[in-house]
Amino acid sequence: MKPAIRVVFVCLGNICRSPLAEGICLEHLDRMGLRAEFEVDSAGTSRWHAGEPPDPGSIEVARRHGIDISHQRARALEQEDVDQFDFLVAMDRSNAGKIEQFGTLELQRLLLVRSFDPGSDTFDVPDPYGGGTDGFQEVWDILDRAMPHLITHMLHHGRRL
Repeated sequence: MKPAIRVVFVCLGNICRSPLAEGICLEHLDRMGLRAEFEVDSAGTSRWHAGEPPDPGSIEVARRHGIDISHQRARALEQEDVDQFDFLVAMDRSNAGKIEQFGTLELQRLLLVRSFDPGSDTFDVPDPYGGGTDGFQEVWDILDRAMPHLITHMLHHGRRL
């Protein structure tokens, strides 16, 4: 049996964007019959919200789309994550830069989720923290559009020898 492809989604606090990305990825994997092929997690580049559940806006938008992310708890990205995950998927260029500060990693392992969003003219998923519900729906839409393309990429480039 081939080992699972390990992916961690990363934003700043791990309460808005990356928990949604984790939930959306798992939902897409279920629909594609690929869940057993992947290990999916999320983390933040800061420790500000460690141990907290996702932002109520993220929980609500996921719930409206039939996904429960309320069980997730925020955690900080650790060196072990950078060393062991096949893909580190950043929500924006700022967090990608913070991941790079952990040290050398193969560039093909560090991805920007928005680079898989068809027709996007930016690489950053906006941070909805502190905004209204429209911001969370926008994040959902971006991640939901990008996810099938990201999953396909990871399937083709995922397993390290």
